[in-house]
Amino acid sequence: MDQQIIVNADLHETRIAIMEYGKLVELLVERPDEERNVGAIYKGKVAAVLPGMQAAFVELGLDRTAFLHISDVGFDSSASSRYDFDLMEDDDSAGPELIRKHKGTPIEKLIKKDQDILVQVIKEPLGQKGARISTSVSLPGRFIVLVPNERHVRVSRKITNWNERKRLRKLLFDLKPDGFGVIIRTEAANQPEKILKKDLKRLLKFWNRITKKYEKNKPPELLHKDVGITSSIIRDYFSEETNKLVVDSKDTYKKIMSYVRGVAPHLKDRVEFYKGNVPIFDVYRIEQEIDKMLERKVWIKKGAYLIIDQTEAMVTIDVNTGRFVGTKDQENTILKVNMESAREIARQIRLRDIGGLIIMDFIDMYNRENRRRLYEEFKGLFKNDRAKNSILPVSDFGLIEMTRERSKPSLLQAFSIPCPTCQGLGRVYSPESVVMKIERWFARAKAGSNYKKFDLVVHPNVGEILNGDRGRNKLKDICRKFRFKINLETDDSLFFENYKIISHDEDMDITEMFKTKAERAADELHENGN
Repeated sequence: MDQQIIVNADLHETRIAIMEYGKLVELLVERPDEERNVGAIYKGKVAAVLPGMQAAFVELGLDRTAFLHISDVGFDSSASSRYDFDLMEDDDSAGPELIRKHKGTPIEKLIKKDQDILVQVIKEPLGQKGARISTSVSLPGRFIVLVPNERHVRVSRKITNWNERKRLRKLLFDLKPDGFGVIIRTEAANQPEKILKKDLKRLLKFWNRITKKYEKNKPPELLHKDVGITSSIIRDYFSEETNKLVVDSKDTYKKIMSYVRGVAPHLKDRVEFYKGNVPIFDVYRIEQEIDKMLERKVWIKKGAYLIIDQTEAMVTIDVNTGRFVGTKDQENTILKVNMESAREIARQIRLRDIGGLIIMDFIDMYNRENRRRLYEEFKGLFKNDRAKNSILPVSDFGLIEMTRERSKPSLLQAFSIPCPTCQGLGRVYSPESVVMKIERWFARAKAGSNYKKFDLVVHPNVGEILNGDRGRNKLKDICRKFRFKINLETDDSLFFENYKIISHDEDMDITEMFKTKAERAADELHENGN
């Protein structure tokens, strides 16, 4: 597979783009004040047990109490289901461990109010809901995942060579201590015993630290936090299938190289440090894809388009032929549009990180064979998607329904907030996202001009973020980074996402000079009242 990983590490945000065959398919974003919490292990205290819901609320010291459902209590396969494994028929660890230990036992018999409990976060808070947690703990490494309190050894379904599967299972059965299960990851294929043993030893050391902290500290207490987004992407994504990994931060580059030398030295030549002045996401045409990502309408080849609507309950995607008229054969024309739409829908779902229930309304086809072809094509497009999914065949109404694992808010929710002007019917960029757009504007100005002094006019909410939200003055950081002098002004008559930048050198508005095409198009829509 032709895969590239592009890392943009700005002062206040790290973005990682996964590209396949030259197209952006996934975008991961982390901000210092919004670090991900999935994988974190806590010593919590049960705040309430709700028999009617067969669930409990657990205090972890976060903004909201975490949610523990009965299905995540003592369920041996729940930790494993978060990783890409396959239990083969010859797996002699199958049996009682694949069935919930406490099947049929109500939650009030298993968990009591004020009880101390060891849990792991499996889903980030979504909307008004707190984090979802599990009592099944797992520790991912580069080659294996350690699962305490179990005994199974399972192998990634992507390792297809039967002899290699057998070798790895036997090897890890011999290496692992009693009382631990292991999931063998795809990257473990053809790795020598010495490398796998080193990975296992490191994970066991983590587990020993966790158990000691659990015994020593009172709840709520964070016992272990997973590595940052950049390290986790290198661990989980950077493999033989990756042609190159390009990063624009020297510090991040050094960290990545240090990690790669330790776990995959044969891949170190694929890591590149980007030295150009033009922002790296502009060079790879990623920025314009991100700008389009919030748009409701997505154009496809030959004039067809998609309409993507996200609601609380589900996401709906409608396929329209638009200007595409095709050939004289109507059924063939519709099949072409549907197949092209399926490819773009799959990309948009991964790119926007859409989860939950998704319903796609394709154009009706009367030919059953064409429906089958569409279903097989669409299903195959998710073979590289790390989120678990379930896809139903095309219905008589031309619908494909699917569910996709949702462990964190979609990028629409991460990048935007409900529009204050239209009372929540639409969305606009959040103040934090506008600040990042402004920072990237100045990066383009640095690379493409000799301007040094500016007046920056923004909405007051954006000004608050720039002037020291959460104790950090982001405007000073930008000035220091690019060696600019920027005078900040606020104007509450500005549209929430808009900003103006005036050059002191020429005393003129130069805002449009360093905006992306998509940003300029959005401005035109606002000006026209759309």
